Amino acid sequence: MTIEKLSKMIEVSSGKVLADLVIRNCKVVDPISATITDADIAIVDDYIVGVGSYNGKEVIDAKGSYATSGLIDSHVHIESSLCTPVNFAEVVIPFGTTLIVTDPHEIANVCGIDGIKFMIESSKKSPLKCKFMLSSCVPAVGFEDSGAVLDSKVIEEFINDEDIFGLAEMMNAPGVLSCDKDVLKKLLAAINADKIIDGHGVMLGGKTVNAYRAAGVYTDHECVSAKDLKSRISNGMYVLLRQGSAAQNLASLLQGVNQSNARRCAMCTDDKHLDHIIENGHISHNLKIAVEHGLDVFNAIAMATINAAECYRLKNIGLVASGYKADIVLFNDLKDFKANKVFIDGKLAAENRKALFKVEKDNYNDNIFSTINIAPITVDDIQIKLKSDEANVIRIVNKDLVTEKSVRIVGFENGYFKYRKSVDILKLVVVERHKATGKIGLGLIENYKLKNGAIATSVSHDSHNIIAVGDNDEDIILAIKEIEKCSGGITVVKNGKVLDTLQLKIAGIMSDDSPYEIVKKIYSMHELAYNELNINREIDPFMTLSFMALPVIPEIKLTTNGLFDVKEFNFIDVSA
Repeated sequence: MTIEKLSKMIEVSSGKVLADLVIRNCKVVDPISATITDADIAIVDDYIVGVGSYNGKEVIDAKGSYATSGLIDSHVHIESSLCTPVNFAEVVIPFGTTLIVTDPHEIANVCGIDGIKFMIESSKKSPLKCKFMLSSCVPAVGFEDSGAVLDSKVIEEFINDEDIFGLAEMMNAPGVLSCDKDVLKKLLAAINADKIIDGHGVMLGGKTVNAYRAAGVYTDHECVSAKDLKSRISNGMYVLLRQGSAAQNLASLLQGVNQSNARRCAMCTDDKHLDHIIENGHISHNLKIAVEHGLDVFNAIAMATINAAECYRLKNIGLVASGYKADIVLFNDLKDFKANKVFIDGKLAAENRKALFKVEKDNYNDNIFSTINIAPITVDDIQIKLKSDEANVIRIVNKDLVTEKSVRIVGFENGYFKYRKSVDILKLVVVERHKATGKIGLGLIENYKLKNGAIATSVSHDSHNIIAVGDNDEDIILAIKEIEKCSGGITVVKNGKVLDTLQLKIAGIMSDDSPYEIVKKIYSMHELAYNELNINREIDPFMTLSFMALPVIPEIKLTTNGLFDVKEFNFIDVSA
């Protein structure tokens, strides 16, 4: 900042000089003092310099709209929207989101540091403020087959980069608790750089929460109960209340929020599909749900603004007050939280659900494309050997990422699993797709309820191998080969025919098409999944499938190396 700019800010604030912009007739919401004040907002360049009665060179009439600071998503994986960062911004800014804290570990698992650099450069093409955390667990755990590995040496090299904001979610909690040297070196790199460390505290309780916090972990977005929330906050952590597509924990967590601990809570989406954002909103949807469930509106707004800003040491962000950045949202009301105008750095960025900035095309390196590399595969390669008709089965939990470990009586013939049309037990297949190793993980899954076909996708957290589910081997193989053919994506197959495919050519997990074109395809494919394959309507068919290979969320998941028991942290046989 120059002395001339500072002088102007002081003079405008004092009422001696006209502001660059005045937003008139606002109901200014202050979540700290829990007040709403009828006032104007005076802006000089990218800063708010006054809340009161002001005149400006330009005046925008808010017409009594409620003015809050821009909304903050405190933990999000952009890639889960299937969009590049610049296209993601086009979608979320009109809902009032002006800043995100993001972990690009999806693309990092495919393309490594080059993938992270691509995300950073793409983000700079929009006004959305993106704070990039350096992915700490690539792969999520050491035995996975990812396209890249970010070990402690890589973390130490890049943690001080000016575009890196902190260390992303430390998913390897067992590695922290066992004092794994490479894990501790990653934590120390962030600690010594004085940067925030995000957590992923699945299944932690009692002294393990103490140990996790002692290791430098500052936040957790994996709380699923009021008990989890209270244990994290009492140990000095922030809790990021999640409302995503597959994991919708906000309502449960609100049961543990009170007037005393609310200031240690922030909002996040983690993983939210594009169609769900466009249909329901982004962090604005979290606000709506929170207020519907009885949370004080000022606490709710604080969680989406100043709490997140303070958690991540974001100076002069999070309030509509003098000296703060002019990131402002005008809402029609404080119930539905529909934004009519969104300002970022004092510039009108969106109005009436439409982004006003020009969306620039992304630039690509060659290694961002052509990332699907699988060995030849046939029906013979996906036969599941069993010792008896008793098998360990992954049971999907509706509207959650957690699964249940179930033992079921399954079809059994000549030592192998056999499909039974009358029973909701399907075959799950994970195919290594980065180095054509030929490794294939095989398992069984229930509560997906698919009939007469298969679904496959190269969006498969976190290593993003190809995952497929079906009730017959021929359709499973056809779906896998369709993903290979289109260089990555999501496909729906029925009775030997490909019904439709969404191509995701960027690392096999994103598209650079218009987000509104992508969402049309997603809607169409959802209808196919539900109506043609009769998939469980209580789950998102694609998002849910994409998390069935993530071995850091309990109880059991499937990797290229086989069925993994997360609680016991070891591999188990499909045979019970």
